This record gives sequence, C-alpha cells and structure tokens, in this order.
Amino acid sequence: MAHRLRPEGLPFVETAPVRLVFAREVSAPPELVFRALAEDVSGWAEWFPAVTSVQPLDDGAGRDVRLRGGTRFRETVLVAKEPELYAYRVDVTNAPGVRALVEEWRLTPAGAGTRVQWTFAADGNGAFRAVLRLARAGLGRSFRDAVTKLDRRLTP
Repeated sequence: MAHRLRPEGLPFVETAPVRLVFAREVSAPPELVFRALAEDVSGWAEWFPAVTSVQPLDDGAGRDVRLRGGTRFRETVLVAKEPELYAYRVDVTNAPGVRALVEEWRLTPAGAGTRVQWTFAADGNGAFRAVLRLARAGLGRSFRDAVTKLDRRLTP
C-alpha cells in the first residue's frame, strides 16, 4: 500500500537521522554524468541494476521509479543544477516504515573525470532505520556497481 512521505527539502540531506554517503571516481566528465542522471532518466534501468524503470513526470519535475522486488517511488526533483547537483525527494512509496527520503547526487571534477557522491538521507520508524543501517554495505556495493556501469556506458 502506497503512503505519502514528509515533504523534505534539500537541507534534509545534512540533518536526516540516517545518512548514507557513498563516493566513487569515474572517467566520464561531470557534464555527461549529469545528463545521464537528470536528462536521460529512462536510461537508469540500463546502468543501475536495482532499478527496473524510471519514467519522467511533469516535464521532468518528477519521476516514477520502480525497483526490483516491487518497491515504487513517486519523486519530486528538488535541484537539477548542471553539471554539479541533482537531488530529489520521495513523495509517495509502497516501502514500509519510511517517513522521509531525499537523495542527492553531487558531481565534482576529478582530473579529466568526475567524483560522484550519492547521499541517501532518510527518516522512518525504528525498524526501518535499523534495516537501512544494516543495508549500508549492500547499498554501497549497488552504488559502486551502478556508477562503474554508467561510466562504461558514457566513455568509449
């Protein structure tokens, strides 16, 4: 059953009760990485294995995301500042125990490539927070695999 989450803004990335931060350097330049994140949202399913589909909504102001296992998110894009920042919040989900969720993708130049940092900021009931903390290693692995696959897709 889908439920509406608390509508947090970008500052939540710094204040959330649970903050998972992962980073990896890739050889693709920030502009290409940003376009893959913010403009080619339907392409996420090709490089992020946990994602089965992403559909843009409201002329790019939102997204409908489906994950493996049946989890769904309806999201609002909070910031799309090329080439350095892409962030969104989840407004509605069928995931149990979640109260608020904001994800931030921060891109900074790293030599000829990009340092990609993903912050997963969340609040939820005690069980949700405990599970999320236990899932840190798996989420980190998923992020690393996805960003590596994205980099292969963007660079010859």
